[in-house]
Amino acid sequence: MKWTKFTLKTTTEAVDLISCMMDEIGIEGIEIEDNVPLSDADTKGMFIDILPELPPDDGTAKISFYLEDLSELERILRDIEEGLDDLSQFVDVGERTIEMSETEDKDWINNWKQYFKPFTVDDILIKPTWETIPEEHKDKLLIQIDPGTAFGTGMHETTQLCIRQLRRYVTPDSEVLDVGTGSGILGIAALKLGAKEVFGTDLDENAIAAVRENLESNDIPAEKFTVVQGNIIDEASVQDQAGYERYDIAVANILAPVIILLQGEICRHLKHGGIFITSGIINTKEQDVKDAMAANEELEILETTYQGDWVSVTARRK
Repeated sequence: MKWTKFTLKTTTEAVDLISCMMDEIGIEGIEIEDNVPLSDADTKGMFIDILPELPPDDGTAKISFYLEDLSELERILRDIEEGLDDLSQFVDVGERTIEMSETEDKDWINNWKQYFKPFTVDDILIKPTWETIPEEHKDKLLIQIDPGTAFGTGMHETTQLCIRQLRRYVTPDSEVLDVGTGSGILGIAALKLGAKEVFGTDLDENAIAAVRENLESNDIPAEKFTVVQGNIIDEASVQDQAGYERYDIAVANILAPVIILLQGEICRHLKHGGIFITSGIINTKEQDVKDAMAANEELEILETTYQGDWVSVTARRK
């Protein structure tokens, strides 16, 4: 199936008003492109490895919408033009040209699955639920993952760095705190490696369903892995649910700025002698994370490991 894409060139200051106008004339769903830098509030709920470098913000923006049925195209374009005429009395609507192109209807939710294949992290096999176990890896410890709409297939270097550190520190008595759990892959890896139980937190409500499904795929009882939605850094209810001085290991594969904030809170949840495993740290941010941990009188950096451009810093609560 083919869709026709229409892209309106406008200004960033007019985007919100034009979006409302398009909604009123019956356009369902739009795509906005601009070069406005993301604020801290924008990135708070995003689990991305590194923000893209944008060109300078020149005040221009593009608003795209898609139509399958073109029978009302003339009416829609006329309504848009009239709407732009009205809005131009109050705001600069910019160039206001509309370009048309054709695009294929793809299953964007599932299309990425063709790139997620079984792979190993040392003696651990990680595979998507829809793939079979390769014959040559049948003797390896198996973790099955379907991220759904949550972050975390395990393929990224940062996740692999964390898994290797969990392999090193997990014992049968370990209680693990997984901050930013995503698909639950690190918590599930900890349980597969013998941990007693896991408590996970995530800003994304999709993580709760993803963890539940992945526990089932790995034949792990649901009571072994508790997940709550929220921010352990600044939400008292999440902090209380996690509990204090409870965990032998805390693991956080997030972003360097978040880890810098988290290190100030995490010691309240770790036992004395507990291990704090971190990654999601691009090498250019390594020293920033280490400086923050070094300034924390309760933390002692134990080791730093690397894979590609990514860094894992492991510390101990004194």
